[in-house]
Amino acid sequence: MDKISQRYNSGIQRSKGLMEIGAALYDTSLSRRSTRSGTSIPQIDSRVGTGLSLRIDAKKSRAEDSVGVSFGVDGFRDNVMRVVRKELSLLWINPNAPLTQGYKGCAPFSEPLPLRAIAVFPSWDAVVIAVHESTGITSIEQIRERRAPLRVSTRDTIVPPFDEDATMFAVTTMIAAAGFSLDDIRAWGGSVQPVARPSHPDRAVAIREGKIDAIFDEGILSWGQLAIANGFRFLPVEGALRQRMIAAGYDMVTVTPERIPALRQPVPVVDFSGWPMIVHADMPDDVAYALCEAIEARKLAIPTDNFKPLDLAQLCSTGEETPRGAPLHPGAERFYRERGYLR
Repeated sequence: MDKISQRYNSGIQRSKGLMEIGAALYDTSLSRRSTRSGTSIPQIDSRVGTGLSLRIDAKKSRAEDSVGVSFGVDGFRDNVMRVVRKELSLLWINPNAPLTQGYKGCAPFSEPLPLRAIAVFPSWDAVVIAVHESTGITSIEQIRERRAPLRVSTRDTIVPPFDEDATMFAVTTMIAAAGFSLDDIRAWGGSVQPVARPSHPDRAVAIREGKIDAIFDEGILSWGQLAIANGFRFLPVEGALRQRMIAAGYDMVTVTPERIPALRQPVPVVDFSGWPMIVHADMPDDVAYALCEAIEARKLAIPTDNFKPLDLAQLCSTGEETPRGAPLHPGAERFYRERGYLR
């Protein structure tokens, strides 16, 4: 007698099938390869986009024992607040900083929020203020002191207060802490040239052709080496500026020549690492536990930012690639301990 394969109920078949199709769309003719600025590493982009809102509702007829879950990706203040209001079960963001700011009650949040982490996926990055050596500027504060008319390459400059873009919020928080703004740079005779992403090819062209003399951005593994090799320097975040950024909910990290080979010496900058999955603090323990089970079951299929196989021990351990801005949810912690990932 032939072995009968596992069968899901009809509703699960359709829901699960659509999720599989959704993931597979990124490997269809709607996607294309592009080149990251300053590197030869190919990158997949897609016309499908990356905005995700997924909701799996529990059947009303069995509401007493059913679990509905909803997922979101990216965003900043509004999406984090959707987790707080329990409109989203889980939000997966980049980087860790918004989780730290929400948990501690730093701007753009007005009070500490009931947030916990399910996992922090590895990603190393930093927010850097880089200027060309020809400017003579050696500190971020000197930009204000000299009223420097810089030609700045940065991200799409959305409307203040920038609380729906973690990158621009970090950039504008840092330069405000140093006493100036993007509008000041324009008023001093400079310009702001936005790009859609740190690795956009237009930035590489601007660096090589001398069309810019400053870069305010993250994603430095894509453009940092090219910039340093073409006469840029990373400005250190030190002294009072460093303390202001820590008070604003940011961690510090040191960029070394091991990360950017053209760099002459280590430079302290603002950390922008980690991709945390965040949930509400009072999510039922069994749901948090099950989410970790699902991560483990699909670990071979989940893409990683560090080009390494997914290591669940790393997801629950604080490290250079996995800073954690809030405690693990108790259900997640129980899973990691029971499976031997967390000791």
